[in-house]
Amino acid sequence: MAFDQDRNPHHRPVKGPPPAETRLGQAQYYLLAADVYRWQRLNWVMSTSMLKTLAAKHSSTVTKMARKHRVKTETPHGLRRCFEARIEREGRSPLVARFGGIPLKRQEWAAINDRSPSREPHPRRELITRLLHGKCEVCSSADDVYVHQVARLTDLAKPGPQPEWIRIMAKRRRKTLVVCRTCYDTILSDLPHRSKQ
Repeated sequence: MAFDQDRNPHHRPVKGPPPAETRLGQAQYYLLAADVYRWQRLNWVMSTSMLKTLAAKHSSTVTKMARKHRVKTETPHGLRRCFEARIEREGRSPLVARFGGIPLKRQEWAAINDRSPSREPHPRRELITRLLHGKCEVCSSADDVYVHQVARLTDLAKPGPQPEWIRIMAKRRRKTLVVCRTCYDTILSDLPHRSKQ
């Protein structure tokens, strides 16, 4: 729970991993362990870091920030102290960010609720998808495919008639072209040979 003021009296979350994910994911997993009490130290480090960040952003002190945001929340184990920031909204439920409030006591029967990611963490690049199709983009041959790449699209803008592969690259506005061996050899023969100096 870190907040930013930025010339605005209301707090806004600073970019970073949501603390709810951290505490519900890692702490929930570790509640099965007999030495879950060791998380008290990590909890202290994280809460102190959060309060120091708030104090620096608001030109205040850690003590004042702790006093301002300290609240008690109801848990299955009774009232627990935590830090909370709340923004009241007209006609809607308030925005609430809370740090703490999870009792770090061993729970032998704790349920681990793993959530599947909402999207693929690293989506495939377009070139990889094109390669996986396994077809030449010039003649649609299904032979072994290669990738031809030019440094700049402007290198292809030469006056006069253009070969088919240059027209395809220019039309798609791509510096790469997936081609079969035959088309690849044709492309290499169309390229001007550089003289060694």
